[in-house]
Amino acid sequence: MLAALLALVPVVALAALSLPVEDDRWTHAYDRHFRKYTKHYFGPNVDWRWFKAQGIVESGLKANVRSAVGAKGVMQILPTTFAEIKRSNPHLSRIDNPRWNIAGAIYYDREMYRKWQDGLPIAERLKLAFASYNAGLGGIQKAYSRAEKRRAEVHAWKQVAPYAPGQTRVYVLRIERLMRPAGLAEGRPRGGEG
Repeated sequence: MLAALLALVPVVALAALSLPVEDDRWTHAYDRHFRKYTKHYFGPNVDWRWFKAQGIVESGLKANVRSAVGAKGVMQILPTTFAEIKRSNPHLSRIDNPRWNIAGAIYYDREMYRKWQDGLPIAERLKLAFASYNAGLGGIQKAYSRAEKRRAEVHAWKQVAPYAPGQTRVYVLRIERLMRPAGLAEGRPRGGEG
């Protein structure tokens, strides 16, 4: 019986990732940080919930999480990456502090975002930035180049995704799913139609 219950734990954890980002089952403790640093680094026209969704995928919004490779905090930043971020942002005090962990990650997302062409829609540039955060900029640039060789022009992440690492495809897909409105996340059309 205990083995059967333990086998369900990963299923329950994965099911939670299908809850939309605004669901009350996700903590709102860090929303002010996601709002503030999205506006600070991206301006008022980028939806802060993208970064909260990234935090959900990274850690389930848990501040005390540490990965096997040493990534820390809500946004699972590697200490070496955080040190690099601090060179441009000396006010970011500690990687273990959720506020600075989130601020540092959103700054780093902005740096990745700026690497992608201006002509792409914001959501597509964000997906490329998230993929770069997960797999490294060089890996996603290679995937992008491979997509360009096949299609000539790349307008969306879905054109690059087949050439990206599998883990990164899943990572971006989870963020996208969290951003779906509640009715769509549960397979129902919005507004109760259908």
